[in-house]
Amino acid sequence: MDNTPTAGRTAPDWLRWPPEAAARYRSAGYWGDEPLGDIPRRQAALRPTHTALVDGERRWSYAALAAETDRISRALRGLGLTRGDRVIVQLPNIAEFVLVWFALQRLGAVPIHAMPGHRRSEISHLARLTDAVAYVVPDRHARFDHRELAAEIRQAANAVRQVIVVGERGDHRDAVSFADLRHANPAPESPSSPAADPGPDAGDLALLLLSGGTTGTPKLIPRTHRDYAYNARAAAEICGLGPDSVYLAVLPAAFNFTLSCPGILGTLHAGGTVVLAPNPSPVTAFELIARERVTITAVNPPLVPHWLAECRESRPDLSSLRVLQVGAARLPDELARRIEPELGCRLQQVFGMAEGLLNLTRLDDPDALVHTTQGRPISPADEVLVVDRAGRPVPDGEVGELLTRGPYTLRGYYRSPGHADTHFTPDGHYRTGDLVRRLPSGHLRVVGRVKDQINRGGEKIDATEVEEHLLAHPAVTAAAVVAAPDPALGERSVAFLVCTGPPPTARELAAFLRARGLAGYKAPDRVEAVPELPLTPVGKIDKKALRARP
Repeated sequence: MDNTPTAGRTAPDWLRWPPEAAARYRSAGYWGDEPLGDIPRRQAALRPTHTALVDGERRWSYAALAAETDRISRALRGLGLTRGDRVIVQLPNIAEFVLVWFALQRLGAVPIHAMPGHRRSEISHLARLTDAVAYVVPDRHARFDHRELAAEIRQAANAVRQVIVVGERGDHRDAVSFADLRHANPAPESPSSPAADPGPDAGDLALLLLSGGTTGTPKLIPRTHRDYAYNARAAAEICGLGPDSVYLAVLPAAFNFTLSCPGILGTLHAGGTVVLAPNPSPVTAFELIARERVTITAVNPPLVPHWLAECRESRPDLSSLRVLQVGAARLPDELARRIEPELGCRLQQVFGMAEGLLNLTRLDDPDALVHTTQGRPISPADEVLVVDRAGRPVPDGEVGELLTRGPYTLRGYYRSPGHADTHFTPDGHYRTGDLVRRLPSGHLRVVGRVKDQINRGGEKIDATEVEEHLLAHPAVTAAAVVAAPDPALGERSVAFLVCTGPPPTARELAAFLRARGLAGYKAPDRVEAVPELPLTPVGKIDKKALRARP
């Protein structure tokens, strides 16, 4: 079992902070003892009738949310799930994501956050790496039948013994309907019952997030109950969230940005209301903002021009909106300057990573900082270094790689000991791979990345992973994928291919990669055929030279 409590058992290396640091975080009040699954119960005791969750016409008070997540948790236990089990959760922005997530937390099971666009390649990797015992999917989403994918995964992955479908099971009789779980009413267990589970410890593994790293397949980021709760709580305090706050989840709920920066988790921790948007369209968002009196929401930079254009066109009622967070990629300064005068709300820039460190501009920061920087760390205990290639600190204002450690930044990737030396310094700083300038105020300005990664509108694409799939094409003998600037997406992907015979088109490659089970957004936006790939003096592909091509 990987879900090791801090008392009575030794945590694995990737879940362990040094004793001195852990004691400091506890004594300073950063780390508490409340498991994440207790949040609905605590709020139900404080404000039982207050609206906690809204999904279309469906609404849950805090009392209803606590009761339903407890009931689902008991039903999951009845299926054989137990504390420490890993469960892949691949759901869009529907209430069932929140219900399943908190039910798993109550049980002490560990949700693995899969993105809605992931397909066989990514899901099978997650199942193998984690020994996941269950997989939660919608019936269909975005014209894709997830039940078929789940059946494939269950057949191929020995550990996955249970598929739970939100919606119609169809012909998949081996799957369990979430509606049946939801309406089951197993009796609460007596605390003295042998079957009763004490629940998770705050130091246990709580969830696994996907990294957008550079190693061919996604790495998994372990987050504990106490560090993730602090992440959400600290962000919520900076944003001034309280019971009167209404957060609109526009981006996928499984994103770290949407879930806890402060997002869904921070809002519920503060006793506010979470509204789920079924799609990221500004028309949908504006209708929900007006109807539910939304006070804060979060989008990525590619959505900002669409929001500005729709606002000019339809003149929506955005009078309740106080804060628009923009993150997941760098926001151009010129767009940043337009948000407040055109949308009538305060811009808050967000720069963070699922691995931990979160930076926010403050609501009372001068406009010059809000428009040109990506914020400063949320915690006084965040340790930040900006270093040159030799690892030496650089003066403020100079570009260097960002290194960090702190009370909510990981100390190691899940079941990946090989990354200890490449991604962490000997004294425990995480190498982010981001190139930044730090101002004397502590604010960071992101200028680029060391990592071989493409940030396509907030979707992180690992070039190495895509290259491996491209090399499986019968016409491709060599491949290199690089980022190219794009005014709408921030970056788009370009594949340079050495081929035998006519090169495949971008459309043909997209179909080929889709057939191999790769998420659609990872297909190259443009394909360039070249006679050979340029090499560095040590014989590696020279991607810098490829990026320099027009």
